[in-house]
Amino acid sequence: MPATEAPPAVPDQEAIVKASSWVAPLRTEIARVLVGQTALVDRLLVALLTNGHVLLEGVPGIAKTLAVRTLSGTLKAKFQRIQFTPDLLPADVIGTMVYHPKDGTFTPRLGPIFANLVLADEINRAPAKVQSALLEAMQERQVTIGENTHKLPDPFMVLATQNPIDQEGTYTLPEAQLDRFLLKVRVTYPTPVEERQVLDAMATSAPKLDVTQVTDVSAISASRVVVNNLFMDEKIRDYIVALIHATRHPEALAPHLKLLIRCGASPRGTINLALAAKALAFLNGRNYVIPQDIKDLAPDILRHRILLSYEAEAEGVTTDDVVRTLLDKLPVP
Repeated sequence: MPATEAPPAVPDQEAIVKASSWVAPLRTEIARVLVGQTALVDRLLVALLTNGHVLLEGVPGIAKTLAVRTLSGTLKAKFQRIQFTPDLLPADVIGTMVYHPKDGTFTPRLGPIFANLVLADEINRAPAKVQSALLEAMQERQVTIGENTHKLPDPFMVLATQNPIDQEGTYTLPEAQLDRFLLKVRVTYPTPVEERQVLDAMATSAPKLDVTQVTDVSAISASRVVVNNLFMDEKIRDYIVALIHATRHPEALAPHLKLLIRCGASPRGTINLALAAKALAFLNGRNYVIPQDIKDLAPDILRHRILLSYEAEAEGVTTDDVVRTLLDKLPVP
């Protein structure tokens, strides 16, 4: 029988410090422009380090676009913003073939999706065929235009936004497509102290939004290798599986949740929670995952993966309530 390949060595603390040397300067540089929203920035970095995508939910005007644009500036990454509207076509997103009558030939015109960071603004305002084109590109990391397949840049991350309040004229994302997002992050209002800082910095016709490049996309790619090899104890792995299993069969931990959950998280949620926990540990300068990493990320990983029943909606129970209850009941290793 062929010899089993040995698993990669866990990086030591010195390797973590070296590989993550860009994290603190990047956070500092972003904080010069973006007041507060530290959790949002960390979630964006988690997605970058795990090759994932993020769905941002929040009302307009709370710096979702600014956060993505500022992040791209610190990485010197290509940034594109696509405003989704009901009349948008798939070709407006991925590109199309352009005919040249002079010589009778077609050449591909690549769409705005060919960027490192793509902001899909108000994704739920575009019809299903446009959403499908974007989400397929997210999954395959390539698009076909005409007869040729074009690979998307690396890193490639989509940050889609949707407004939770204004539902008129929108197209709800199907659950199967929502599952392709690594995280669903709720972007909240700033605190009064933060909002005063926003006022002082932004209440001018020419706010200072320029940032200095801190690192580049190659450093992100190198950090991904380190993140993949971080140590995760068997008890932490079992803790993740137990949590995901509890979303499908909650009766052992919280019997009252059985009637409130229509469908639990898929195995993709298990995989993504483990990956994201490693990335968060890396951002916090550790070469190992702790239970708190799981607790911090579980709401964002599971928020869009648990389907609630009509009873839950009638009682005003949210997925965050369900996840919080399960985390409180589940024994911590």
